[in-house]
Amino acid sequence: MNFLPTLENKRVMLQPLQADHADVLLPIALQPSLWEVGLNRISSRSDLERYIRIALTERNEQTCIPFVIYDKEQHRIAGSTRFSGITQVHKRCEIGHTWIDPVLQGSGLNKAIKYAMLQHAFEVMELNRIEFKTDELNMQSRRAILSIGCTEEGILRHHMITTTGRIRNTVYFSMLKEEWPDIKQRIFRKYDF
Repeated sequence: MNFLPTLENKRVMLQPLQADHADVLLPIALQPSLWEVGLNRISSRSDLERYIRIALTERNEQTCIPFVIYDKEQHRIAGSTRFSGITQVHKRCEIGHTWIDPVLQGSGLNKAIKYAMLQHAFEVMELNRIEFKTDELNMQSRRAILSIGCTEEGILRHHMITTTGRIRNTVYFSMLKEEWPDIKQRIFRKYDF
């Protein structure tokens, strides 16, 4: 499995995250609205550097493929996302850790990101299952996950503790390889070259 892929469609290019991306990501990451309802919080350069360092360590351990998001329409870096929890033996992973500049939320960028990642996961990585999870309180994220054709599977109660100490309930969603061809055609066809 390639742990340094570049993924691309008409709207977005996902490039392998590197430590030196901290400079360009910092102004985006420091926007407090990104972290209002989430597991992590980035409020300083050292927080971002630690976040990137953990992602790169997990990539070296082959459990994660982190990306920096380049918005081809706006011609700029827009945030970060990743494949995580990669379990090759069971042919599954999670798509998550996605944060996008708030001015680009609702612009179609997130759907283009998810399309590039789902296409790679099912058609190149040949996975059977893609998982998504979010905080029960994050209604924007929940709606976005449903809008790309995922199935809500349930809520894990008191699943995680956020960096603020709040006990989080986590909503799980999934998409299966058998569902992908219909979802690709129905929801994502406008993002093809």
